[in-house]
Amino acid sequence: MSTPLEMVSKDETLAEAAATMRDSEISALVVSTDPPSIVTSTDLVAAAAEGHDPTDRRVADVMTKSVETVPPNLYLEEVAAMMTTFGIKHLPVEDGDDYLGMVSSTDVTSALS
Repeated sequence: MSTPLEMVSKDETLAEAAATMRDSEISALVVSTDPPSIVTSTDLVAAAAEGHDPTDRRVADVMTKSVETVPPNLYLEEVAAMMTTFGIKHLPVEDGDDYLGMVSSTDVTSALS
């Protein structure tokens, strides 16, 4: 799990989100919406491939809304099953109203190998 959890506003530009990912050496950010949303490096690449200006487009334009979250005590095998079932690579770890971190498919692979 990556900690601390990096978050971004839905109003930030894609360039700002990309800079946060680069500076933090991560590939996904939780978007501070209710329910939580997520923006990933894949979303940023897709926007660039479509010719969108990353200084003009907002996170809200490309984010995935209402994402699944997991509690901190969930077994890793269950996290892996959720990722496979939903076809996702990142799950925010949430304890009540607090975000603790982000678990990625890379985290799961490393731990299970």
